[in-house]
Amino acid sequence: MSHDLAPSLPLDFERLPEASMRERALRVRAQLEARRSVRAFSDEPIPLEVMREAIMAASSAPSGAHKQPWTFALVTDPGIKAMIREAAEREEVEFYARRAPQEWLKDLEPLGTAASKPYLEHAPALIVVFAQSQGEDGSKHYYVKESVGIACGMLIAALHLSGLATLTHTPSPMTFLRDVLGRPQHERPFLLLPVGYPAPGCRVPALARKRAQDVIVEY
Repeated sequence: MSHDLAPSLPLDFERLPEASMRERALRVRAQLEARRSVRAFSDEPIPLEVMREAIMAASSAPSGAHKQPWTFALVTDPGIKAMIREAAEREEVEFYARRAPQEWLKDLEPLGTAASKPYLEHAPALIVVFAQSQGEDGSKHYYVKESVGIACGMLIAALHLSGLATLTHTPSPMTFLRDVLGRPQHERPFLLLPVGYPAPGCRVPALARKRAQDVIVEY
């Protein structure tokens, strides 16, 4: 089918004055640079409607052939969170004791990470992002990892800009998440995201980010 025959609608796009563009770019950069991964969460409840809106913002991400190959599992049930923590810690014990090479463990030292993951229960909510290898009807999905990765980036930004703290957690392997949540075989766990407010007195590692000249190459 040619592009001319594909369904279309007018683009909703506001062109801004350059001064406004610069102001917005600086503000967004400052807001996102303030985002930090949090490992100490308050158990205070958070507004779930905010979570749902952030998930729907993430679900507007571009995807290969517009297949939208993602599922976002929002978990608040204490029993399920406890099951996820127990299974995740089993994998993390193996990781720290046997799977991870010494160089990797050394690189993790400044972050203070360990096999114990209490935040998986303390955080009031978890979002488990699943990548769909195909549709429920068996239809093919394209660029799944790239598409879901973009959606996850948008999700983290949306939650932060909405006033919530997050942590990207990727225990390996993560197939236990599919088992605990009873998801179908064509869904593969991609990211486990605790969400909530930081615990009182929360501290984070003193880390430096790369400078512009270290990450931007202009031609």
